[in-house]
Amino acid sequence: MTPSVRLQEMIRVIRSARTQGEERGIIQKECADIRAQFRQGDNGERSHSLAKLLYVHMLGYPAHFGQMECVRLIASPRYSEKRIGYLGAMMLLDEKQDASLLITNSIKNDLSHSSQYVQSLALCTLACMGSAEMCRDLAPEIERLLRASNCYIKKKATLCAVHIIRKVPELAELFTPSARSLLSEKNHGVLHGAVVLITELCEHNPDTLDQFRKAVPELVQIMKGLVTSSYSPEHNVAGISDPFLQVRILRLLRILGHNNDTASDAMNDLLAQVATNTDSSKTAGSAVLYETVLTIMDINSESGLRVLAVNILGRFLLNNDRNIRYISMTSLQKIVQTDHNAVQRHRGTIVDCLKDQDTSVKRHTNGRVITVINSALFLLQSCIGTVTCPCAGGDVRDETVPNLIQLITTASELHCYTVHKLYRALVKEISQQPLVQVACWCIGEYGDLLLKGECEEIEPVQVTEDDVLDALETVLQSHMSSPATRGFALTATMKLSTRITDNVDRIRSIVSIYGSCIDLELQQRAVEYNALFKKYDHMRAAVLERMPVMGKNSPGHTNGDTSGENKEPDPSKPKPVEAGLLSEPASQVCDLLDLLGGTDTPLQPNPAPTSTPTTTSSTDLLDLLGGLDVQLQMKAPSGNVIPAHGLGQVTQTVVLNNPNKASLPCLFLCSCLSH
Repeated sequence: MTPSVRLQEMIRVIRSARTQGEERGIIQKECADIRAQFRQGDNGERSHSLAKLLYVHMLGYPAHFGQMECVRLIASPRYSEKRIGYLGAMMLLDEKQDASLLITNSIKNDLSHSSQYVQSLALCTLACMGSAEMCRDLAPEIERLLRASNCYIKKKATLCAVHIIRKVPELAELFTPSARSLLSEKNHGVLHGAVVLITELCEHNPDTLDQFRKAVPELVQIMKGLVTSSYSPEHNVAGISDPFLQVRILRLLRILGHNNDTASDAMNDLLAQVATNTDSSKTAGSAVLYETVLTIMDINSESGLRVLAVNILGRFLLNNDRNIRYISMTSLQKIVQTDHNAVQRHRGTIVDCLKDQDTSVKRHTNGRVITVINSALFLLQSCIGTVTCPCAGGDVRDETVPNLIQLITTASELHCYTVHKLYRALVKEISQQPLVQVACWCIGEYGDLLLKGECEEIEPVQVTEDDVLDALETVLQSHMSSPATRGFALTATMKLSTRITDNVDRIRSIVSIYGSCIDLELQQRAVEYNALFKKYDHMRAAVLERMPVMGKNSPGHTNGDTSGENKEPDPSKPKPVEAGLLSEPASQVCDLLDLLGGTDTPLQPNPAPTSTPTTTSSTDLLDLLGGLDVQLQMKAPSGNVIPAHGLGQVTQTVVLNNPNKASLPCLFLCSCLSH
């Protein structure tokens, strides 16, 4: 390859390389030729050699040796060489390079050049790689060009001023007077730059907000002109007149109208006009509508206008473009906290997004469904009663309690809020058993969050350990509590033993009381918990740690029904084992399971059930049903001693749930009577 090879030929040869090594060889040889050209001085090939070096730089190869050549070409009087020199400076130089300071004087001279194209090169370079020192030196020149009569230069100068403000915020005051006057320009490029400049000034210096809020009527008129203007080939994009300028104006209006009633009132009519007259069938129209929605929601807008904005987002959810559906879901998440009822109208559409094939949309929707659709979790204060215990009181379906618990576990950001609200509901009333069960479960799992008293969503209330234990003891001792509810309360009390510090002895005393309870289920739990306190105290923290997120099909409680259809475990799946149990000797495990005590005999497998029914166990009664879909609940007996010689009786209530109205065997009925 000869040194005189043209750029196009060099590109062709590099692209024809068959291996990475062959490409590196070509690049190395060409870079050596470029270095030789740079050393020869001004021979007419310097700009051409730098152009080839810039292509090498674009391919990712070192090109730092061309930095000084950029400085030389920028100082050249020829426009063709200046153009390549400035392009090289933007690509090879930054504020960390010492060579960048060498072009400051050249840029200053070119800003006063008679040619607008040379001025443009200097402005673009300063806006791209100007350091803080360069910005301080050249800021007066930029402010002068903002008042130039040439729209081409004025547009470049506004963007350069934005870069200076970002680099040196204290220079913002220098451009404030000129920025307001730029709004009177008719050129769309200048208007676009002016809006960007004013936005930057307002974001970096809030003190200028009051000054630029006076320009809201001008911005509204500009926006109305864009919305109602006739077709303009120069600015039309998919039927929308200059959507880029419209988006920029809407963003600036959002900043100016935030927490300001006067500015918000001045733009309410405009926003309604844009929201109703913009075609959303094209991407350009959707972009304008999206910015309109964000502006409506961020200013002090009217309620009807906010409903209109939510409806626009609802239409976005039906769009075929997955990107539009994604950003719509993000916006709805922000709106639901202030306009919950308006969002509820679109809950069906939101749920349909869960079926989207795009995993990002599905995942984003899944994180929003609880807060957007299920008001039980987002507005727990107002509707916790309707979710867990509706007008029918405690007569809710068996799966209500585990389903609500499953929803709560999946919303980690609402755990603190939920436990606070449920604790207050528990202290206020304990007659609604499903609500009490969920409250006890949450207190047991998230009691540490309750005791911290730090919850942003509600007024902070300090709850002590004694307060929480008093509430759980009230549930345990109340005549209104069902055996299942007492089980929830006892388990919650036990779990608090690993979440509190000062009342562990009180918890141990509460648990020990129920070790002799007449209710066998409660007694069994108490005996197991006592064993954790005594023999297996070193395992207590691991056994009682916080429950993981429950799956939708996880087995749950049945609202107190301890019987029902017993499914055999799947032999293909391993049985869950507590982490701490694997390290214990087998005899200790057997002792833990030996709840009745009094024997040192290792546990033996249960014998196979016989076909002869007995009357000693309520579970044997279920064997008589022959696989029928029937649930049986044995209430507590009226006494634990049967008087001799038939002088008295002990009664026990049997609750039979037969949803399918199946006919029951006579043998079963007789067995129930014999019990």
